[in-house]
Amino acid sequence: MQTNFEKRTSFSIFEELKERGLIAQITNEEKIKELLDNNRISFYIGFDATADSLHVGHFLPIILMMHLQKARHNPIALLGTATTRIGDPTGKSDMRKILTPEEIRYNADRFKEQISKFVDFSDDKATVVENGDWILPLNYIDFLNDVGRHFSVNRMLTAECFKTRLEKGLSFVEFNYMLMQSYDFLVLNKVHNCVLECGGDDQWANILGGIDLVRRVEGKEVYGMTITLLTTSEGMKMGKTEKGAVWLDPNKTSPYEFFQYWRNIDDRDVIRCLRMLTFIPIGEIKKYENLEGSELNSVKELLAFELTKLVHSQQEAEQCRETTRKLFSGEVIDQMPTVILSSEEDFKNSQINIQSLVHKAGMARSKSEAKRLIEQSGISFNSEIVTDIDMNVSMESIKNTDTVIKKGKKHYCRIIVK
Repeated sequence: MQTNFEKRTSFSIFEELKERGLIAQITNEEKIKELLDNNRISFYIGFDATADSLHVGHFLPIILMMHLQKARHNPIALLGTATTRIGDPTGKSDMRKILTPEEIRYNADRFKEQISKFVDFSDDKATVVENGDWILPLNYIDFLNDVGRHFSVNRMLTAECFKTRLEKGLSFVEFNYMLMQSYDFLVLNKVHNCVLECGGDDQWANILGGIDLVRRVEGKEVYGMTITLLTTSEGMKMGKTEKGAVWLDPNKTSPYEFFQYWRNIDDRDVIRCLRMLTFIPIGEIKKYENLEGSELNSVKELLAFELTKLVHSQQEAEQCRETTRKLFSGEVIDQMPTVILSSEEDFKNSQINIQSLVHKAGMARSKSEAKRLIEQSGISFNSEIVTDIDMNVSMESIKNTDTVIKKGKKHYCRIIVK
C-alpha cells in the first residue's frame, strides 16, 4: 500500500539509481522520482521460469529490487508460470522452446529460492506471486473482450520486440505475450496497489502496454521504468562464456568460475559493473575511474569479490580470491575448475588429441576454435605452451600428474581421469 513517509533530505534513491546507470527509460521522471524519494510504493519485476536457475542477466533486476527495498519500498517478484508457456519474443530470433508444466513448476520454485537470498520476504516486506494463478483460469473469449479489445494490432506491430521477429515469422501464440504481461500489471494494481513496473530495457513496449491497459480499465496512472541491459563496452550481452551462461546456482557455475568471470572482464567494463552491480559507495568508485592497465587488476578483484560475496557468501569470496592469487603465482590448487574425463569414453587407445582436450576443458567452443588457439600460442599444457596441433596426450600422464590446461594468462582448468 502506498503511504507517505518521512522525506529524505540528504538522500535520493532515484538519483542513486541514475548515478549508478541503472535507469534506461522512464515514463514520468518527475512523478517517479517523487514516488521513490518521498513515498513507499509497491513495484514489480517479472521473471519467466525458462531455466532451473537465474543467471547473470537476471542479476540487474535483482539489484534494483534490493536498492528499492533498502529504500523501504515493497518489491513484488512475479514468476511467469503462465507466460513461460508462451515465451516472450523479445530479443529472440526463433520461437522459444515450450516447457512442460512440470518443468515450469520446478524452475519457478528454484527462482523463488534464489531470489529469497537477495530480497527479504519476511513480515510482508516483499511478495512473490505467480501469474498462472490468474491467467490459466481465464476464459479465452472473456480475455479477448476484456483485455484484447484495448490493444491496437497496428501499434503492437511497431514495437521492436515484434518488428525484429516479423522477418523470420512471429507465431500468433507469441503475439499474445504482450497482452498477458499487460494483464499482469492490471491484476497487480488491483490486488496489491502496484504502481510501478520495472524490467530490462527490452521490455519497454510490454511495460507501456500494461500502463495503457491500467489507464483504460481502471482510469489510474501507473508508471514504468526500464533497467539498463548488462552489456559489454562493445554492445554484447554479458554473462556468456565458452561453457554457456554464467549461472547463480553454484552447481551450474561454481563460485570460482563465477569469481573468474568478473575478474577477467574487459578493462573498459570494470567501473560500469562496479556502479551497476555492487553496493560500493559511488564516491569510492569514482576513485578508480582514472586507473588504467595493471592498476585495474585490484579493482577487478574487488568487483569479483563483491559479486561472489553477494551471490554466494563471504567465505566463498575469500576462498576464490585466495585461490586466484595462488594461481597467478603459478601454484596448482585443488579448488580450480575441474573437468573429469572418462577413461572409456574420452580416450582412444588410451590417448586424447590436444584439440579435443582443450574443447572438453571448456576452453574452446569447438575443436576448430581449439586449433586456432593453439596456432596462436594461446594454450598451455602443464605450464608448457602447446605448439603441435596434432599432439596426443596419454591417459596415464594425466592420471599420474596434476594436469592443468591454461588459456591465455587467466583461464585455468584441471583435468582428472576416472
